[in-house]
Amino acid sequence: PPHAPRPLPEGAGLEGALAEFSERWEPGFAGSAGPRYLGFVTGGATPASIAGDWLTSVLDQNPATLQDSSAPALERETIGWLAELLDVPSHTGAFVSGATMSNTVGLAIAREWLGERLGVSVADDGVAALGEVAVLSASAHSSIFKALSMLGIGRNRLRAVPALPGREAIDVAALDEALTALGGRPAIVVANAGTVNTVDFDDLRAIAALRERHGFWLHADAAFGAFTALSPAHADLVAGLDEADSICVDLHKWLNVPYDSAVQFTRRRDLQAQVFRNAAAYLGEPGDDPLHLTPENSRRLRALAAWFTLRAYGRDGHRAIVERNIAQAHHLGDLLESAPGWRLLAPVRVNVVCFTHDTRDPSEIIETVTASGETFLTPTVLWGARGIRAAFSNWRTTPRDVDRVFRALLK
Repeated sequence: PPHAPRPLPEGAGLEGALAEFSERWEPGFAGSAGPRYLGFVTGGATPASIAGDWLTSVLDQNPATLQDSSAPALERETIGWLAELLDVPSHTGAFVSGATMSNTVGLAIAREWLGERLGVSVADDGVAALGEVAVLSASAHSSIFKALSMLGIGRNRLRAVPALPGREAIDVAALDEALTALGGRPAIVVANAGTVNTVDFDDLRAIAALRERHGFWLHADAAFGAFTALSPAHADLVAGLDEADSICVDLHKWLNVPYDSAVQFTRRRDLQAQVFRNAAAYLGEPGDDPLHLTPENSRRLRALAAWFTLRAYGRDGHRAIVERNIAQAHHLGDLLESAPGWRLLAPVRVNVVCFTHDTRDPSEIIETVTASGETFLTPTVLWGARGIRAAFSNWRTTPRDVDRVFRALLK
């Protein structure tokens, strides 16, 4: 087999290594930066972000501390720009690797908040000091369950709250009832600002208003949905995002920067530092250094690619990407609805099309279009029905690409 493990060969030099990579490995890599890669929710990489990413490797900064570099200050500026774009002025942020880690950090801060309400420090005494923890959500992303497992809370602690009929958005009245049933015990509520199947949004303002009667930490998973704030026609979907206590935002999705890049926003940096503080004599006194805000000490300067794309294209450039992708998703949805045998499993709300065929197997369709080289799509199951997802989040995608995808599906 061409990819079978083998012993380390003698050194071939840079040219030899590049030649072998080009022949042996590159042909099998995904075209994930391409305009018709519609699997998962995968952004491309803008030219400016690529320049920033190259410089990240060339300059090789470790933005863990303010002691030796201005890199953490660049991170702060970038996070401030993102907070401005997404209209979350009450939040501070920190760079992490992706949505899974952003959700994990947010829920770790939520876990510490639970301890604060109960008079214990989870960071010092462990999660067992909390007793039973209630986490409530309607359509939690799989990374939420993973985070709960890693944090010692447990996947089974998440209690599913009913969604609105025919929606993935939470029924706020049912959430109110679930919180009332806790008898005043503090809880964590995980809200969605863009679900992966239908890009549905919980009513964040209505959920936040429940804090007048109930004590809970509101975590918003807005991995890609946060960027709807850039489109005036869709900004209402994320109204109230600033009222969340913590927010997950992924940048290698709709900001179109290279992997890996995400931000974790929170209103409680004090609790964040309490969880992640790292005390050692050689690090100096604990302060505002980024190493006290996330699980990582050493890491890449992820902010540089984001800084470059934001500085190069600004609000207008990134709004145009979001609005084009939304229009492209609606275009594909319209084409499918007009074609015999095809049907949408849910309305096209934003940038994801969830669909199926009446007689053809979704897995067979995906295998066929993947083999054609025309597009890449991913499978899903929505309300018991097997289907296909097409997620538009690449700056390079054009209407012609949408037409090519549609023709590939028909074959």
